[in-house]
Amino acid sequence: MSWRRRPRRWADAAVDRVVAPRLFDLYRRERLERQNFFYSAFKALRFNGIDGDYAEFGSFGGRTFALAYGESRRHGHPAKLWAFDSFQGLPQEQTSEDEHPEWRRGKMATNLEEFHAICLANGIPRGEYTAVPGFYDETLARMPPSDEPTNVALAYVDCDLYSSTKAVLEFLRPRLKHGMIVAFDDYFCWSASQVSGERRAMLDFAVTETRLEWVPYIQFGWHGQSFVLESRVS
Repeated sequence: MSWRRRPRRWADAAVDRVVAPRLFDLYRRERLERQNFFYSAFKALRFNGIDGDYAEFGSFGGRTFALAYGESRRHGHPAKLWAFDSFQGLPQEQTSEDEHPEWRRGKMATNLEEFHAICLANGIPRGEYTAVPGFYDETLARMPPSDEPTNVALAYVDCDLYSSTKAVLEFLRPRLKHGMIVAFDDYFCWSASQVSGERRAMLDFAVTETRLEWVPYIQFGWHGQSFVLESRVS
């Protein structure tokens, strides 16, 4: 190794010693904000007597799924957990509202075997959850309202794309009820030219859902927003 390379490597190591702990702290802070959301959400659901399952749409890495399981059990809420995911990463963009610099086909993929292993490592018994693999236009669109989960207390939408979120909301439409909570992990993600992704899908959907009000609940991190559904007062 030449002497010219040494100062740069030493400088890189010095930067790593400063930057790495800060990045870890930011990651830890985001995780804590998600955990605080689930802590509050399941406490509110149990306290207010809102029964039903936990349905997650987009389960990359299994971290959010594990938080939901832990906080539901902490508060004595017996929700069964559902993981709806392609387990192949993001699908191909379908509309201009899907466009975003970070969302690319195949990105954020956790295969089904890895997901089960993550659940096992986090102490989630296999009988406490159901994983439904497949892209939403092949799974959700084919599930009639009589198919489980028919009673949902908390829905966590983390599928990024507008088209995917639209499919999720249409799946949830007959399952929406007063008192349930719906959270969007990427609500504050948009493209440089328009409102897009989960936020656009939710705004479009809310106009067509006349039975319920979408009342802002807890914002988590810089990216997420949740809502409590309330029956409209006639």
